[in-house]
This record gives sequence, C-alpha cells and structure tokens, in this order.
Amino acid sequence: MPFNNFEARHFTNEEQTSVTDALTALEAALNSKFANLTPDERKQFGSVNEQNKLVINKVKEYRDTQPQLSSPDVDWDEFARDFNSRNFIATILQRFDALYMGLKNAKILHDWDNYQATLTDYNYTKYKNSTAATGFEAKQTDLAQFFSNRGNSNTTTVAESPTEEPTTPEE
Repeated sequence: MPFNNFEARHFTNEEQTSVTDALTALEAALNSKFANLTPDERKQFGSVNEQNKLVINKVKEYRDTQPQLSSPDVDWDEFARDFNSRNFIATILQRFDALYMGLKNAKILHDWDNYQATLTDYNYTKYKNSTAATGFEAKQTDLAQFFSNRGNSNTTTVAESPTEEPTTPEE
C-alpha cells in the first residue's frame, strides 16, 4: 500500500506546544520518583523476573486472604505501597509503549514521505541537468554522493529510477 503526503497527520504549532507542555508537566510530576541506577545495580535489582513476580503475587494473595500466615518481620504496609506502585508504573509503561510505537510508526511514514519527495526531486534534477538547465549540474553532483552504492554494505542505496526499489530510510 503506497503512502505519500501525510498532510493530515502533521502537527500544528498549537498541537506541538500542547504535546511539549504535557510532556514537561509529566516530567515534572515523575522527576521525584526517578532513580539513577548504575548498570551493576540495574543488573542486581532487575533480577525479579516473571517467575519471581508470580511469587510476589502469590504472597500478596496470601496476605490479602490469610494474613495470619504472613511473616511479622515484613512491613506489610510498605509491601502494599510497593505493590501498588509497581502495578501503577507497569500500566504507565504499557501506555508509553503504545505511544512510542504510534509515534515511531508516524515518524517512519513521514520519513518515507520525505524520501519519496527526495527521489522525485533528484530525478527532476537529473532530467533538468540533461537539458543543460543552469544550476542543475552542481546540484546533481552535490546530491549524487547520496545516490550511489560504493560497494560498502553500510551505504544506503537510493533508487536511480522509479522502477527500482529504494531502501527504507533509517530513523
């Protein structure tokens, strides 16, 4: 399915301001909850895997249904606050993941739109240069460096004609 010209998906200045303000407010609301962990600390404390989360849930279930079986050495009020906070954060992260994926997909489409317009402009430049129109030789020479494969697998190859399949632009 071809995608071109997503003019209806552009952000107005007001929308950009609104999103930026909302992110600023969110950052301010969350800033005091952030923790800076070193890679070693992240590895140490991040060892609560899915299996261990099931154990946490089971202990919480026992605490809720049969509190007499709970250890008196655990601060159960703190346990409940931690449990509620981690569930709240997990929900926020799921929502952030959905926002991230939606924005990433939108960016990919805008990148693609720019890329297709670039191909059209480059083909026009080559055409005008072939007619000896003034200024197009320098432009084609300047742009040509981006439109050739020099044998390097890391070099992005751009289609020289509309019939070739161009590579997808990187994010």
